[in-house]
Formats: sequence, C-alpha cells, structure tokens
Amino acid sequence: MQAHPFGPKGETVYTCLVRELTERAVTARVPSLADERLKVLTRREPVTVRPGTSLAACIAAIQRTGTGDSVFVVGPDRRLVGILTERDIFGRIVGGDVDLEQPVETMMTTKPHHLHLEETVRDAIELMQTGRYRNVPLLDEEDHLVGVVRPQDVLKYLAEAFPEELLNLPPRPHQRMRKAEGG
Repeated sequence: MQAHPFGPKGETVYTCLVRELTERAVTARVPSLADERLKVLTRREPVTVRPGTSLAACIAAIQRTGTGDSVFVVGPDRRLVGILTERDIFGRIVGGDVDLEQPVETMMTTKPHHLHLEETVRDAIELMQTGRYRNVPLLDEEDHLVGVVRPQDVLKYLAEAFPEELLNLPPRPHQRMRKAEGG
C-alpha cells in the first residue's frame, strides 16, 4: 500500500498497487482451478420433461425458458433417460415431415454423455471440446439429474478466480498508457 495526502479534506488516502497480470501467473493457477470438482460450479436448472412428452411440448418448453437449447428426459425417479437437443430438432424436424405429436423417445438421444458432480472442471472442458456439447447434464452419486453445466458456466468460474486481474485490464490490453489519464 502507498499513502497519499490527496483525500478531499487533506486526509491520507491509501491505494493498493495492482499487480501486473502475467501469462505465467495465470498459467500456474489454471491447472489447480481445472482440477476442482464440478460441484464448485454454478449450475443451471435443466429443462426437463417426462417420457411420453410430445415433440411439440418439448420445443415449447425450450422456447418458454429461453435459457437452454436442450430438454432432458427424466423418469419419475429423476434419473436421466435421454436428451433432445437443438441439433436434433433442426437436423430431423426442419425440412422433414415429422409428426410433432409423437413422443420425445422417437427423436431423443438415449444414454447421453454426462458428468458426475465429483468429476473435475477439466473433465467438463474436455467433454465440451471433444464432443462439441453445449449442455452437459450433471448427475449426483445416485445418477439423479441435478443440473446442467454450459461453457458459459465454466468461463464464469475461471473468470471469477481472477477478479482483480480482469477488472484492471486496460480496455485494449495491447495498449499501455505512459501516464495516468484525467485530472
């Protein structure tokens, strides 16, 4: 801390020196963050339907929430049975003669890739990258659906680990000011 007698009434004001963000410092911290368990992430409530729900009702559920592009099919015990994604909808419904009153089971992906809360953030990143998944269902130790994690959730978690560095980045990081701006 540095002391400056510049307060509005002549009092001493203390300012913290902001440490420079270096690529090496970030690189050193990211692996430990990536090895945290998924339970540390903020997870979203999944859009769910029961088996037998019509495709039209599934599409309406996705549109109604406005937060996801998938609907998760769960049994009465909250176990994940399948998933109907935006890709499934566009790939099969658009341009085809599909009866929207047929049950979701006719089009859903059964046995979808998922993660458990005890797996790591790194596992989620790898699954999202290799499988191009945007909504990864999260299951508890008894395989009940407890949430969904999206790339935005992982990014938010990583960004929150570096609040000082991110808040103090210049508007154009490649540009450094020679002297402070303003009065």
